[in-house]
Amino acid sequence: MGLIPEEGKSLPPPGIVNRYSVWLSGAGWLTAMLHNAMARRPPLKSGVHRQVLFATIGWFIGYHLVKFENYAYAKRDRDMNEYMKLHPERFPVKEKKTFAEIVEPFYPVR
Repeated sequence: MGLIPEEGKSLPPPGIVNRYSVWLSGAGWLTAMLHNAMARRPPLKSGVHRQVLFATIGWFIGYHLVKFENYAYAKRDRDMNEYMKLHPERFPVKEKKTFAEIVEPFYPVR
C-alpha cells in the first residue's frame, strides 16, 4: 500500500528537483563526508560510492515526502471545500469593494 492511499495516486507527481529532495540529498552527502572525517579518511576522496548512495537515498526520501505532503494538502482542501458546501450559512459571501474604498486617502506631509 505505501504511504499514500489509492485515492492519492491520481495526483500529479511532484517535480524531481524539489526542496526536500535537495536538502535531504545534501544531508546524506554531508553525513557520508562527516563519517569519513571522523574515521580520519580524506572526506572528499574516500568512500565516493557511499557519498553517492547516501545522497541518492536522501533524494528518494525527499521526493516521497513531497508526494505525501501534496496528498495531505489535497485531502485537507477537499475536506474543507466539502464542509463549506455543506454549511453555506457559516460562510456568507462578502460584498466586493473597489481598491479605492479600501485605501485611505493620501495626504502628503511636508
